[in-house]
Amino acid sequence: MLANHENTNLKPSLDLSKLSTNEISTLIHSKKISCEQLVHLYFSNIEQLQSLNAFVTVDKASTLQQAKSWDQHILEGKPCPALIGTLIAVKDNIHVAGFPNSAGTPALAQFRPETSAPIIQKLIDQGAIIVGKTHMHELAFGVTGYNPAIHFNDVIGTRNATNPLHIAGGSSSGSAVAVAAGMVPIAIGTDTGASVRLPCALNGCVGFRPTLGRYAQDGITPISHTRDTAGPMAHTVSDIALIDHVITQQTIKAPIPAQQIRLGINQYFWANLDENVHHHAHLALERLKSAGVKIVEVQMPELEQLNHHISFPVVIYEGKHDLVQYLKNNTQITIESVVDQITSPDVLALFKQNILPELMANAEGELVPVLPLYQKAINEFRPQLLALYEKTFKENNLNALIFPTSPIVAPLANDEASSIENFQRLIQNTDPGSNIGLPGLSLAIANVTESNLAIGLEIDGLPHSDDELLAIGMTLESILKNV
Repeated sequence: MLANHENTNLKPSLDLSKLSTNEISTLIHSKKISCEQLVHLYFSNIEQLQSLNAFVTVDKASTLQQAKSWDQHILEGKPCPALIGTLIAVKDNIHVAGFPNSAGTPALAQFRPETSAPIIQKLIDQGAIIVGKTHMHELAFGVTGYNPAIHFNDVIGTRNATNPLHIAGGSSSGSAVAVAAGMVPIAIGTDTGASVRLPCALNGCVGFRPTLGRYAQDGITPISHTRDTAGPMAHTVSDIALIDHVITQQTIKAPIPAQQIRLGINQYFWANLDENVHHHAHLALERLKSAGVKIVEVQMPELEQLNHHISFPVVIYEGKHDLVQYLKNNTQITIESVVDQITSPDVLALFKQNILPELMANAEGELVPVLPLYQKAINEFRPQLLALYEKTFKENNLNALIFPTSPIVAPLANDEASSIENFQRLIQNTDPGSNIGLPGLSLAIANVTESNLAIGLEIDGLPHSDDELLAIGMTLESILKNV
């Protein structure tokens, strides 16, 4: 039973933790709940779950003011925009006017941009309310979210929404946790090699990496213009499609019938799985087959080698040059000043050993200049990897590849969480598509009963197949509920 709409101090007996934006919108339009009531409900969750380290900063007063304004808008009978009253959390490397933009690092903690990133402004223009900025792996250079720079009391790192003894994944750790733990229905993160899809998989929500360039990257602290993109997180694929529509103005496609979907599986993505991921991912495949989805084994023999030649050279070279340009355009801070204040040991070592000197280890373990390796990655290996995907899709008549988003469930949150071994395992499956700008959608398929940790299943399409990928995702999501 919902509380009286007129009394905003009452809390409706409503579980918001998994409500979709469409369901919330229906409640608002039917005046069963007000925007102001929603703010109180969500902030109750935010305040009770501070120890998960999802948020760096929130602005409850501004959020309430905007909510009241939208309630008045509704009372006056004015047309409602698509996201009216929708509370959204934003990763702390995406500019939002009125909030600092620390990118998870101390040197930028006081940087306060005057305008919002274009993708955020599009959401605001459609009625969204930005509640705050979320925690992240420092400078987005990592996939665990175990960032000692900024934290709540003595809890280090953003913690998993379903089991706080474990990491949240990253680098968009706080955004995924904010959604999965029911603090907001929608969050925006960024994805360079895993950073939207992976934390969503590890926390039990849906994450979308669009085709490179589909969303404007202005007003976002960069790693790599060849790999970076913002991406939305939500409870359902339909919510992801709505956010994508608001940002791009492209039509949302209807779900595609299961019998018309052809998905490829390649051994690279199905190797090195831990026991829980192996069990639930294969269970999901069987359920998809039973529903009529065609699952096809495909060969991609050069995949691992080509991917290896792209990932590190691109991040090392562009990681310096893109950040230098960003700092020059937006702040008075130098990259050397940023590096001097980095708190995370893994990120500091990467900047000092590789990014600042523009060096990386060759096959013999010797440090060599990264520029020649970067040029080969961009001019030779990246086009070859894309051609391999295009050939595989064409020869097998595929709509997408399917695989576990992460080969492992979330590791324990401790000082070893950001080890190179964990990094390599966690990004195994998300990295190749990132290197060639593919769209990827991570679906939540299971919680492991023993450890209460989430598992995700990803589909990757060819560039610019975003609309079709989301339409397929809606169908798969309906089939895979409660695997």
